[in-house]
Amino acid sequence: MAIIHQNAQLSPSKPEILAAWVPSQPWSGDSTDLERIGAFRFDDPDGEVGIETHLLRTGDGRILQVPLTYRGAPLHDAQDSLVATLDHTVLGTRWVYDACADPAYLTALVAAIATGGGAAELVDAETGETTAGPVQVAGSGTPESPVPAIGRISHASDAATTTVSAGGVEIELARMVGEHLGLPPGPEVLTGTWPGRRSPALLAVVRHHDGRVRS
Repeated sequence: MAIIHQNAQLSPSKPEILAAWVPSQPWSGDSTDLERIGAFRFDDPDGEVGIETHLLRTGDGRILQVPLTYRGAPLHDAQDSLVATLDHTVLGTRWVYDACADPAYLTALVAAIATGGGAAELVDAETGETTAGPVQVAGSGTPESPVPAIGRISHASDAATTTVSAGGVEIELARMVGEHLGLPPGPEVLTGTWPGRRSPALLAVVRHHDGRVRS
């Protein structure tokens, strides 16, 4: 589950952070007109890292996928992937990272894909009420499947995808959702739906460095 502080004030706000950072990325299409569709979260088992993926609609109708992590201290060797710092009235200073450089996000993503997991439930920190977010995702694996470990991380982006090498696995993340990921859709994928999107969209694919997409 993901703990949400509904009444907290953030400075700068998440929309402000996204509006400042996304247009400078190679997959943004130079778009500065961004509408937030919604977001989904993964759970950090240690309860230390906020893991949130935003879906944005550009002015010309493309859908961008932007995973971010929120940390209470800087992430070692990830200065180049620092998106912003923000002040959170409950949690204090938070360091915001491009999640493709963060082992917490990559571990959660690979686990969801391998085990057939989904988005974390959202729990209001004040009321304890639990809700589902507007964006729902599903991994294609099964609950008892092994989860590969995340190793040393490197990543690169082009106009449509970010490719992450992390030890024995390679992850291709659709930055422009609906664009071809460079891999045939196989059993190790994450798909998602959101208001206005009924058919599952391909969000990410995991493959292994031997080139095989495993079943």
